[in-house]
Amino acid sequence: MRTEEAAGPQLEPGDFVQLPVPIIQQLYHWDCGLACSKMVLRYLGPLDDGEFESALRELRLTRSIWTIDLAYLMRHFGVRHRFCTQTLGVDKGYKNQSFYRKHFDSEETRVNQLFAQAKACKVLVEKCTVSVQDIQEHLAQGHVAIVLVNSGVLHCDLCSSPVKYCCFAPSGHRCCCRSPDYQGHFIVLRGYNRATGCIFYNNPAYADRECWECAAPASVTSRKPEPVMAQMRISSLSTWTADSRRLV
Repeated sequence: MRTEEAAGPQLEPGDFVQLPVPIIQQLYHWDCGLACSKMVLRYLGPLDDGEFESALRELRLTRSIWTIDLAYLMRHFGVRHRFCTQTLGVDKGYKNQSFYRKHFDSEETRVNQLFAQAKACKVLVEKCTVSVQDIQEHLAQGHVAIVLVNSGVLHCDLCSSPVKYCCFAPSGHRCCCRSPDYQGHFIVLRGYNRATGCIFYNNPAYADRECWECAAPASVTSRKPEPVMAQMRISSLSTWTADSRRLV
């Protein structure tokens, strides 16, 4: 386990935060979560590619990557974390969605077992919802978050059309972002603009830019569900501290 001090800055809560999270492009349609994990680890400090690949083999991570897998991966590297999810285990409601259908039955037992063993393995899992205020406070402390979103409703207010409506367009993969079915996609939240309600994020489908999605300013000051979060359709969220890679 490595215990290097992180490179991330310690920030006071403010109106504008933009963390220097490196952008790493995914290689395939299925490895967005792994690319996001690399972004987080390299934000925290040096990362050896060989060590990362060795961790994937040790954890037996294949082409079916769930958020709980990423939490175990961060635990492997000694990164303190908090995994927030609406469902403790596999949500059977997704069984017939095309995104999950192929591997659902074979993965259900494995994923549920990871949830069951999480506490013993020091993987912190909480069943809860997360507000924009929670995200802003987290980012203002120099911490980052990986979120699983529905790419079918994700869009970037910075990119030009048609790329802004297709998260896979620059990576050369078949565009499925406008599909009516759920299409899971991991992104890294890296900052915000409180005045505009924008959330800044890295999309692993891109190699050369950051993205952002904005809500109406009024929604950011409310404790009610915020449009920007609803638009992203966040299914689960994993947050990691940026003060060190030392578990406590």
